[in-house]
Amino acid sequence: MPELRKDPVVGRWVIISTDRAKRPTDFAREQVKIKGGFCPFCYGNEDKTPPEIQAYRPNLNGGPPQRDTSGWTVRVVPNKFPALGIEGNLSRQAEGMFDKMNGIGAHEVIIETPDHNSTLATLPAKRVEDVLWTFRDRILDLKKDRRFKYILIFKNHGEPAGASLEHAHSQLIALPILPRQVIEELEGAKQYYTFKERCVFCDVIRQEMENGARVVSENQDFVTIAPYAPRFPFETWILPKTHESAFENSSSSMYENLSKALKLLLQKADRVLDNPPYNLVIHTSPVQDPTNDHYHWHIEFMPKLTKTAGFEWGTGFYINPTPPEEAAKFLREASVETVEPAPATAVPVGSR
Repeated sequence: MPELRKDPVVGRWVIISTDRAKRPTDFAREQVKIKGGFCPFCYGNEDKTPPEIQAYRPNLNGGPPQRDTSGWTVRVVPNKFPALGIEGNLSRQAEGMFDKMNGIGAHEVIIETPDHNSTLATLPAKRVEDVLWTFRDRILDLKKDRRFKYILIFKNHGEPAGASLEHAHSQLIALPILPRQVIEELEGAKQYYTFKERCVFCDVIRQEMENGARVVSENQDFVTIAPYAPRFPFETWILPKTHESAFENSSSSMYENLSKALKLLLQKADRVLDNPPYNLVIHTSPVQDPTNDHYHWHIEFMPKLTKTAGFEWGTGFYINPTPPEEAAKFLREASVETVEPAPATAVPVGSR
């Protein structure tokens, strides 16, 4: 019999359609394949992107690294076609009963590797850690701009997931307003804390680790779970075991274990789902409330295995044909390669 399950944070209901439960091989998925061709993100094409904002480069010659040259391991550039513009004032105003403001914000691209054929799943964990440090650096820098209220970091992997370029990259958008989805999650977490005086995410972590059925993996600092009421098949979350409300406030030692948790999840997803397209989003506290007791930052991973259609748009309900317990079991039991080469130490152009 199908089940209705309620998300404990935002109160959203989902339908777990157990009668038509799907195994990984049952999905008509689109595997991400490298097509090649000219790529502005590859080595030697640094002049084909806007001037870089930040980069990590191995300090091979002992001198200061130079911007917009080869030799980088992670590179950040402004988006060539930004959703929002960095220059100007918000100029909030009314148009009758309607409200509007200038499209002010920041839109950046984090190029995760110079190798066109590499992904976060195939990079050494140290290189994945460099990407995470870059996320932190950019958040801390943009938080200084008082126009911004929320900084979103997300990754679209594969054309079906919205990636316009196949070279491994993530994006950052700084917004002058709080997105509706963020508000819903914050308000749900606040209500739970007001009622129980505990963080809802901490309670989720505690219960999931005691139960174990939806745990995919864990290490010293992080646990990876299939959430109780997932919107999508094989939706997976990575959460820090200790309470922290903002991604950028995590201790330095945690980024190493986060890189290992993220890489392991992506390796397992590639093994079980055959290199699927996916979306990955960092959920973190707003810029002006980076330290609080009710919210708990986390990463949400969503493979593109099904399509959102009329029922979902019309009701806000999601139909998930794979119970999270089954998804977690497939991912947990997937074996992956763990031996990695030791990469050279990268030096940031800019502050870490």
